[in-house]
Amino acid sequence: MATSAYLPFLIQVVLAAAITGGVIGASHLFGQRFKKNKIKDSAYECGVPAEGLVHTRFSVKFYLTALLFMLFDLEIVILIPWTFIYREFLANNISIIGPIAFFIGVLILGLVYEIKKGALQWEK
Repeated sequence: MATSAYLPFLIQVVLAAAITGGVIGASHLFGQRFKKNKIKDSAYECGVPAEGLVHTRFSVKFYLTALLFMLFDLEIVILIPWTFIYREFLANNISIIGPIAFFIGVLILGLVYEIKKGALQWEK
């Protein structure tokens, strides 16, 4: 009886390992390491062969914008589940307004700091 309780978990682990192995195997078979022809190793941009440097350098602003996006994306990932369980907390007389207000306050302080430092200005 104890082994049947673990059967779904075992199936999930085996499937995850099989899918992971399949993806890694396909990557090695068909990826850039498979050097049957030189075309696979060249850069490709909309059907036109690349000219000049293939790996151009990006400004730090692009990375900063990506980090800001991830920060506020995480905020949404945390706040949406909070809105769904808020009624359950109210029904049990548990107040969670304080922790969420603190969380939003820290994010607002971070945004004000970034605005003052000029992180959101593209041209200086």
